[in-house]
Amino acid sequence: MIRRPTRSVSIGPFTIGSEHPIRVQSMTNTPPQNVAETMTQIRQLYEAQCEIIRLSIPNRQAILSLQKIQRQLQNDKIPIALVADVHFSPSIALACIPFAHKVRINPGNFNENFTAFTELIRSAKREGTAIRIGVNGGSLSKKILEKYGNGGEAMYQSTLPFLEIADAEGFNQMVLSFKASDVGATVTHHREILPKLDQRGFNFPLHLGLTEAGDGVYGRIKSAIAMGSLLLDGMGDTVRVSLTENPVQEIAVAYDILQACGKRFHRAEYIACPSCGRTQFDIQSVFAAIKEKTAHLVGIKIAVMGCMVNGLGEMGDADFGYVGAGPGKVNLYRRNQCVKTNIPEQNAVTELLKIIEASRIS
Repeated sequence: MIRRPTRSVSIGPFTIGSEHPIRVQSMTNTPPQNVAETMTQIRQLYEAQCEIIRLSIPNRQAILSLQKIQRQLQNDKIPIALVADVHFSPSIALACIPFAHKVRINPGNFNENFTAFTELIRSAKREGTAIRIGVNGGSLSKKILEKYGNGGEAMYQSTLPFLEIADAEGFNQMVLSFKASDVGATVTHHREILPKLDQRGFNFPLHLGLTEAGDGVYGRIKSAIAMGSLLLDGMGDTVRVSLTENPVQEIAVAYDILQACGKRFHRAEYIACPSCGRTQFDIQSVFAAIKEKTAHLVGIKIAVMGCMVNGLGEMGDADFGYVGAGPGKVNLYRRNQCVKTNIPEQNAVTELLKIIEASRIS
């Protein structure tokens, strides 16, 4: 699917939009007033390859923390985009503008204070700060809910006046998000809202996420279905997997979702059959060994197939193949070409690695 065309928006060291890589985002869960603890978590997120980090800013004290954190990031030369998350107070959102690369507001909590939003936009324009209009299905205004119900149209109507103000002010550094906790609703709402916005010329970058996904395997599955569906539709310019866990755990999941959708690659890609009675070697241990030794090789696809029945067809687009050829014997492939036949199983992984290395050098 062709990626949805959007404008480009600068957020700190990154530019997001359809002409740029999809960026991975998370949010600290430390008390914002505890600068040392928050900085420790920011460093952990950065080391996990998080690129955009959001902080909750609920009060004036948290603004002082934001300022200190911004200064510390500059001093330590940590290239992340810092986002202030503000809900109820327009004045706090305004005060955050000089200290954040982006400020996120929820229009449902802004109480349709369009005068304050106009002031916010003008300040953001002066400072070069981006604004995210982050609409949550669970926090739409009472007026919107009464008129439009709780669905995609309500989210669209909640957003529209803010975008019209930004447009009138000549401000185009906007990011949008439309989140819900239900997988089906999240996908449906985006498919309803985005065409309307694009038709109006509001083709701003889109942040994807599923709110309150939970934890563990199920939280990951829900996030993958919701965001994966939209990514395959061509939507999404930043992503966050919202897990009820240490936020560092969100990062690898986000990158895996992006890779599975073919949107951004951070490690080798694998094809491996689930094994059956025809498999005549220990495919689980072989697959684990190959992954351990090749995961760092970004941009290649390796197939590990148990037998010749499906091997050649299923591994057709792989760069390298390890295919069972008989009891204790393996054939090795470079793309569709068999380069070594009937290699003893105990030597086959080593021989595959030699073929991969030779191809990389050449």
